[in-house]
Formats: sequence, structure tokens, C-alpha cells
Amino acid sequence: MSGLRAGWRIVRDDVTHPDLVALIELHLRAAFENSPPGAVFALDLSGLRAADVTLWTAWEGEALLGMGALKQLDPTHGELKSMRTAPGQVRRGVARAMLGHLIDEARARGYRRVSLETGSNAPFAAARALYEAAGFVECGPFAGYVDTAFSRYYRLDL
Repeated sequence: MSGLRAGWRIVRDDVTHPDLVALIELHLRAAFENSPPGAVFALDLSGLRAADVTLWTAWEGEALLGMGALKQLDPTHGELKSMRTAPGQVRRGVARAMLGHLIDEARARGYRRVSLETGSNAPFAAARALYEAAGFVECGPFAGYVDTAFSRYYRLDL
């Protein structure tokens, strides 16, 4: 399902590469700029290094294309986290390839469901369209999230 293009590679990452650290910082800034107070659930560097989170990055040669993470909620349920395409790499299929990789990994782990939380306003429209095109359907809050007017919750049954 990954749709990985020739010359691209997706690797498990240790969250130390300077380009990745910069992308994570950009991701967090954008989340805070485009979300109301208290509605940002993006993981910072320490969150992405947690034992229950695995982060992957996509590369073309030495160029960072994007990132995505999978958090284990329980042995049958995972949560997508920190999906972000690097500046200059948008509209190349990076997000679709990373999403495919994360779904494939969730299946390989034996998860029965993958869920995610995202925003409901215009800056998150492309993300919602990506998830819906991949078969995710809206659902209620999960894993301790509290329903708000801002957050949208999605799940994909595997």
C-alpha cells in the first residue's frame, strides 16, 4: 500500500538528525498557530522518543521528505501521530506513501484498528482529505481524548 517511489526510502528514525528536529519544530509551531489553546496533541521530541511510539522518516538521497509515527495504545489499537511533509516536498505523494507505510506496519503488528486526531479548520483540510481517501471514517474520541468543537477523530478498521 505504501506507494513508495523509486529512490525513496522510509526508515525507522531515532529523532536526532538536524533536518528531522527542524521538521518536528515546524510541525509543532504550525499546530499551535492553527489550533485553539488546549487543542494541540502533537508530540514533541521527548514524546516521539517514548517507548510506545515509533517514528519513521522518508528520504530521497540525503533530502528529508517527511515523517510519521505510530503509537501503540494497546496490543490491537494504534494511533497515527506526527504526520508531516517537509517544506518543498508537498504534492509529491510523500504523505500518501508515509500513511501507507504506517498502515502496513499497523497490520504487521496485528492491530485491528488505527485511530487519529486532527483539526477541523482549513489548515487541516488536506490531512482530513488524505485520511478519508485512505478509508478512515470519522468516529468519537478515543484513548482519553475529550470531544471538542475543534478536534476531529478518525479510525480505520484493519
